[in-house]
Amino acid sequence: MGKVIDLSKTVYELCSSDPEVIEVMAELGFEQITQPGMLQSAGRFMTIPKGARLKKLDMDVIKRAFLDRGYSIEE
Repeated sequence: MGKVIDLSKTVYELCSSDPEVIEVMAELGFEQITQPGMLQSAGRFMTIPKGARLKKLDMDVIKRAFLDRGYSIEE
């Protein structure tokens, strides 16, 4: 099975199971994810869709970025 992004999981869960997620998210505008402690604090309750709404980012752009890197999306 390939790489999967489950949008119902927290950012912490996604990044813990696949560190490449941090890199993709930072490129998409979630630069704070690379700051020490952010993943441990906000990442434990924040999901990608919640973060996208907070930062006013288009979920379609986010999904496309993950699809382009070989991920499949679960919602």
